[in-house]
Amino acid sequence: MKSVVLILLLILLFAIASPAHAAFCSQQGDRQICIVQIKRSAKNYWEYRAKVKINGEVRPTEIYNCRDRLRIEKNGSVVPFLPQGAGEYICSFFQK
Repeated sequence: MKSVVLILLLILLFAIASPAHAAFCSQQGDRQICIVQIKRSAKNYWEYRAKVKINGEVRPTEIYNCRDRLRIEKNGSVVPFLPQGAGEYICSFFQK
């Protein structure tokens, strides 16, 4: 009897799905861009701190400036948005 209860408990334990971490993904040109993590700046509402995955490769968290269309990399380099790139996707996604 105890073994039956133990087996049922194990089945129940493995049957419960763990919470999934949903990512927002889109096909932009020849790239698949997924927003893994995003946070809007409280001070500058046009800026987002985001971690994105492009074609399966996760980039470190970067700042996306939607007003000036610039991306600030972790090392401080400022890069303009690419056409159909992650910056354009982030800014267009949250304008809706």
